[in-house]
Amino acid sequence: MKIGLFFGSFNPIHNGHLVIASYMAEFSDLNQVWLVVSPHNPLKVAGSLLQDHHRFEMVRLGIGDYRKLKASKIEFSLPKPSYTIHTLAHLYEQYPNDLFVLIMGSDNLATFKKWKNWEQILENHEIYIYPRPGNDGGELKDHPKVKLIDAPLMELSSTFIRNAIKAKKDVRFMLPESVYNYLDEMNFYKS
Repeated sequence: MKIGLFFGSFNPIHNGHLVIASYMAEFSDLNQVWLVVSPHNPLKVAGSLLQDHHRFEMVRLGIGDYRKLKASKIEFSLPKPSYTIHTLAHLYEQYPNDLFVLIMGSDNLATFKKWKNWEQILENHEIYIYPRPGNDGGELKDHPKVKLIDAPLMELSSTFIRNAIKAKKDVRFMLPESVYNYLDEMNFYKS
């Protein structure tokens, strides 16, 4: 099986994430897309994250019964901080017959050379890129292992949603209803 790995903090997951993930699952050669909830991205500040299990639950709720997407907490059991190279090695131990492809925005591709063992990742894995406003992917965009997927351009971000909730704005149409209800019930991001 060819599986796309869409890593993220998903703090919270929103409709933009799900549009991109489902587009990759439906309109590329991927059989499934796993939304991998990262406990701590080494390039982000850890203190701003909800607890891992809450973010995983929101991803699970957001996906619902859509069989081409899967919520993954594979990184929860790995050493922190999370490095993609270690996650990939662990996945190949568990799923030796599957092929894993990274999914990332063009903005992440532009900074990909900051990743631990980025050369090894690029040598062994395809990377499917979705467009991000104002970023073409940088110098690696023409690499033979990099494939631009003409996914819808999404300008929605988790930061925008967190800030909007804090400012008492109604964001119900930016999130799956199940995720919105969970956030509201748990009183997340309000202060």
